[in-house]
Amino acid sequence: MLKEFKQFALRGNMVDLAIGVIIGGAFGGLVNSIVADLLMPVIGLITGGIDFTNLYVQLSGVPVANDLEEARKAGATIAYGNFVTLAINFLIVAFVLFLVVKVMNRMKTESEPAVEAPPEVPADIALLAEIRDLLKKE
Repeated sequence: MLKEFKQFALRGNMVDLAIGVIIGGAFGGLVNSIVADLLMPVIGLITGGIDFTNLYVQLSGVPVANDLEEARKAGATIAYGNFVTLAINFLIVAFVLFLVVKVMNRMKTESEPAVEAPPEVPADIALLAEIRDLLKKE
């Protein structure tokens, strides 16, 4: 049983998956920082200073102005600003991963040598091989 577990855990795909998950976690933190610290302030400036993280619709309770935490305490709220931030985050991650895969595919096709067709056998060699095969049958 230990041997089977070792084969399972050390299989090439399993190790690659573990490395991908770890790098993905670090990459996610980096992208979150890019979105929160670089892109959202620029988008907020373009939209007239709107802070997406505090955008919400209050469904019940006493209306509270411009404070998401207070609105949540007052009653049911839909915090759609956080969704907008996460959607932008997702699009950035998807686009960057697309670019990474595209570059890796280009590098892979450039590094793999083209498979050459085997050279054509001369007619006399082909004839001799055919005679040899006929003699083996007899």
